[in-house]
Amino acid sequence: MAPVSLKKLVKRYGALEVVHGIDLEVKDREFIALVGPSGCGKSTTLRMIAGLEDVSGGTIEIGDNVVNDLPPRARNISMVFQSYALYPHMTVGENMGFSLKIAGRPVEEIKEKVADAAAILDLSHLLERRPSQLSGGQRQRVAMGRAIVRRPDVFLFDEPLSNLDAKLRTQVRTEIKKLHARMQATMIYVTHDQVEAMTLSDRIVIMRDGHIEQIGTPEEVFNRPSTKFVAGFIGSPPMNMDDVTVSDGKLVFASGATLPIPPKFRQSLTAGQKLTFGLRPDDFYPTGHGLNSGDAEAVAELELPVSITEPLGNETLVFVGFNGRDWVSRMLNPRPLPSGQTIKMSFDLSQAHLFDLTTGKSLVA
Repeated sequence: MAPVSLKKLVKRYGALEVVHGIDLEVKDREFIALVGPSGCGKSTTLRMIAGLEDVSGGTIEIGDNVVNDLPPRARNISMVFQSYALYPHMTVGENMGFSLKIAGRPVEEIKEKVADAAAILDLSHLLERRPSQLSGGQRQRVAMGRAIVRRPDVFLFDEPLSNLDAKLRTQVRTEIKKLHARMQATMIYVTHDQVEAMTLSDRIVIMRDGHIEQIGTPEEVFNRPSTKFVAGFIGSPPMNMDDVTVSDGKLVFASGATLPIPPKFRQSLTAGQKLTFGLRPDDFYPTGHGLNSGDAEAVAELELPVSITEPLGNETLVFVGFNGRDWVSRMLNPRPLPSGQTIKMSFDLSQAHLFDLTTGKSLVA
């Protein structure tokens, strides 16, 4: 296995620059997820690491070697794609061992490595089947097995679950997590699904418009987003956010509604300052039906009308009218809430976030 280092990495298509000099250090045996909306540059970055795209500027190091000019086959990486790309006329075992066969490896070595990979992915009983006889999840496991047999320094995944239904995505996601735990391999995983990024990775790289917005553990990017973009992208449902103005010790919303300044920001704000206020659905809930931080002085309450509710079994998403739009709340211990009913809502301001209105950067208390 090997670390991966990106230094001032740039990608241009003619005059259009799509990756803007990013820096990233992936540790040996680390699982890194590149996440962001479509067009943010994450797949282009992965393809440059793989050697499928030329580098316009900067360097890529795998282990101790600069690989900018090496072809994909010389980089000792394996890549799992969104499409399974299996040969339909070959069996599962033949598909998994094909790269070793064309490399001229001995037949017994191929059989041994295919058997080992099949055991890891629970494919041993399927080795004689053809891809047409497999489910989508099984086909993706075969694609992963094909990557495993090469024993690469680095595994690359390009949105491997996007073609699967919700249940299969969960199952294969679990398989990938088990695979990393068992192989202790360096893995770089591209996805637009923040749930995949949060559940799989040691660290998450959040990209936007060819730039890196934040790098951190799942806990760091969720609880301490560095920008308004990260705060809105990470978390499901996303963070509630609205612009406010600081006035007389309060945060004033466009509708005229006010909230006290969160205690951790009271010494750092000035009158007239314009900011974006953010609060996650877990920290905004019908009074008595959530988990607050334990700081009673930091909890503010307002009477607000219920728009709709979405029951999810052990919890309910409650949409309430606030500042001219719906804010979403996660209610524990669900109870019926008819639309139009006015209820008391609690804002746990100890968990509030404030962002600069111009730069979008988080204010650190």
